[in-house]
Amino acid sequence: MKSGLLYTLGIGLLVIEALSVTAAAETAALPTVVVGDPSIRCEEDPTCMNRLHPEIPTVAEAVPGQRIVFNSRDAFDLTLDPDQWSSAKTMPRKGVGIAHALTGPVSIIGAKAGDVLAVTIEKIEPAKVGWTQAGAFGFAAERFGTDELFIVWRLNNRDAVSDALPGVRIPNSSFPGVVTTLPDRNFLARVLARETELLKSGGSVFNPDPDEARPAQVCGPGGTHSSECLRTVPPREQGGNMDIRYLTAGTTVYLPCMVDGCGLAVGDFHYAQGDGEVSGSAIEMGGSLTVTTRIATNPPDLSYGPHYEGPASALSIPSRRFYAVTGIPVKESGTVPSDLAYLESPKLADLSNVSGNISLAAQNALAAMIDYIKKTYGYNQMQAYLIASVAVDLRITQLVDVPNMGVTAILPLDIFVGRD
Repeated sequence: MKSGLLYTLGIGLLVIEALSVTAAAETAALPTVVVGDPSIRCEEDPTCMNRLHPEIPTVAEAVPGQRIVFNSRDAFDLTLDPDQWSSAKTMPRKGVGIAHALTGPVSIIGAKAGDVLAVTIEKIEPAKVGWTQAGAFGFAAERFGTDELFIVWRLNNRDAVSDALPGVRIPNSSFPGVVTTLPDRNFLARVLARETELLKSGGSVFNPDPDEARPAQVCGPGGTHSSECLRTVPPREQGGNMDIRYLTAGTTVYLPCMVDGCGLAVGDFHYAQGDGEVSGSAIEMGGSLTVTTRIATNPPDLSYGPHYEGPASALSIPSRRFYAVTGIPVKESGTVPSDLAYLESPKLADLSNVSGNISLAAQNALAAMIDYIKKTYGYNQMQAYLIASVAVDLRITQLVDVPNMGVTAILPLDIFVGRD
């Protein structure tokens, strides 16, 4: 009797496995869903979006497991020719309303609100041209980005070079800066409330703005929800502008599905970036991203933000050798870090050591690294700031050795061409 039961169970498992293989084969045989046309401007492309709201209509649909190719333009929808010019004082366009020019949203058939969507990145094909800006939008810009610099890169599948940065070659480590799902109405209300409160308190917030918003009928001037559409500048619990350089080919990111179909959108492709993206931009580019999706079983708790997983090689620096500096949260007495000024602390200015401040530690590590790049390789302040943004990793080394949390800045030395 026992052997008969085991035999029956074995046959059952074989049948289930066969059905799973058949289903996978059928899904693989489905045509690839292709979304986006970067040959035209964002305002002309119905699949281009740059705001987040539950009323934004989906532009395509795909079943779990079906390949989706997102063709996307760079974050600011620029058209650049590196043969005409290599650098400029500022970006050759006015306003920041267009950012980020995303592609989507795509509805995942069968996904329901409350599910967790697993998005696996299969490959990303870079465009031929990229750009980087250093200046007012950077980390501690009043300390490092006292001037401005905008440069253009020539890209291929191996590396990036710029006439404005002779002696530097950045290896291809392409990834999407933005991977997001659409918010539901409850989450939208919570975000609007907390960000409005922060803005009124003096914090840095990009509040809803209809200027250059897409889709215009929902988020633009006169749109049905123009005062509610979230800007894509910060990451939030549903993903968004995470700017995580480890989301390369072979990794899977887990996102909350807040509305039926999830509303998956991507964009803000980066050719390369250091941890921190300190000057305010990476090597920004357009390109094509291929992904597959599945609805996660035994899903993770995403209350504090998305999870992701992948090969450990994605965590390494693109270099055989490195040089690193460290930073701790110390400062000149009488000064207040700009990111803390809105708190109006009566104690902060007089302190020369700020307990547990990881931002100040990161600023000090970055200051030491910029100084090292300038002195060792001969670049000026803005060039060094820009190099740090596309290549230097800011990493937390410890959080427990009070009062001084530690940050290290890691420079991959192989990016410098023709040097030992």
